[in-house]
Amino acid sequence: QLQLVESGGGLVQPGGSLRLSCAASGLTLGDYAIGWFRQAPGKEREGVSCINNSGGRTNYADSVKGRFTISRDNAKNTVYLQMNSLKPEDTAVYYCAASLLKAQSTCVKDFYIYWGQGTQVTVSS
Repeated sequence: QLQLVESGGGLVQPGGSLRLSCAASGLTLGDYAIGWFRQAPGKEREGVSCINNSGGRTNYADSVKGRFTISRDNAKNTVYLQMNSLKPEDTAVYYCAASLLKAQSTCVKDFYIYWGQGTQVTVSS
């Protein structure tokens, strides 16, 4: 059964860090580009960071550049999102998703066909 499972979310104070993981089963992540998206209450789902299948290309939303780092370990079938200097506006449900357009790293939602269930990230004092 094909599945993407996010983990690592939680409650953190402003300025803190979290590392999200996206683990895959039923598919080989190395065959896919992977994106991290987030959705805050009342807002549309937006792209946060995306990485191509080899890890050689990455993209970041302007709001997270310099604070978030996406990486992947294809041997472990896992993609990570390291989030530092977190802000209250980073509060959202974070989703990972897989795209068959494996060589690209564009965070266009329509490119991504498999989605996880999401993990909540709350940044609050």
